[in-house]
Amino acid sequence: MAVRVWDGFLTASDKASLVERPHQVWGYGERPALVLIDLYRWVFGDRRPASVADAIEEWPSTCGPQAWDALPHLTRMLRAAREAALPVVHVTALDPQDSGVAGWSQRGKRQTAAYASDAVKRDVLAHRYDIVDDVAPIPGEAVIRKAAPSAFHGTLLMSHLHDLHVDGIILVGEVTSGCVRATCVDGRSYRFKMTVVEECVFDRHEASHAINLFDMHQKYADVLGIDEVVAHLTASAARLPVAVRVQPSQSR
Repeated sequence: MAVRVWDGFLTASDKASLVERPHQVWGYGERPALVLIDLYRWVFGDRRPASVADAIEEWPSTCGPQAWDALPHLTRMLRAAREAALPVVHVTALDPQDSGVAGWSQRGKRQTAAYASDAVKRDVLAHRYDIVDDVAPIPGEAVIRKAAPSAFHGTLLMSHLHDLHVDGIILVGEVTSGCVRATCVDGRSYRFKMTVVEECVFDRHEASHAINLFDMHQKYADVLGIDEVVAHLTASAARLPVAVRVQPSQSR
């Protein structure tokens, strides 16, 4: 990727420093897993909005059109991971209403926005953390619920990856500046080789998205374009025995 999403935010001094200290390539690892962060209904809503501001009253955690723009890339990434027989882990929120455990983020009155009816409100709140259909889990894929920004904090993610002998994580989801970054930092802290797929992560704000991708790329991960990552996984899939490959009907 010759042009990076963060290029327009860097100063001349920033660019000069990168010549002296270029990005360190981490690699995918020998046994990577795909981890999808917080791709639930509360972020997408039930229809594509014109903007974040247009959707925020009904969907307080919306990422607006950015979320919908990422969906085709996410489905492509998930399909490639399944066909390459990678372990796949879906991460979503632990609902305080069901668990009694308070979530890390409290948004005040916006969490009680007006709805068309009590029935609509009950439906939205009951299903807000359901993973959207386009990237829904299939049998055999782990689903982990968290109550903090990082997918590692207070969850079984580390134990699950350790059991599968995973040494690298391909990370996708939302938001770039929040739960994706927190999971990326913790993953690198645990010595996983981290890859963040640029088109498969998104945020409410362009600047936060771009600069957090830049920061992760400089310190913790390889931030790569989806074409490069899919090409790597396709080559990996081609080396698998036919019996191991996931069939198209299984990968949605």
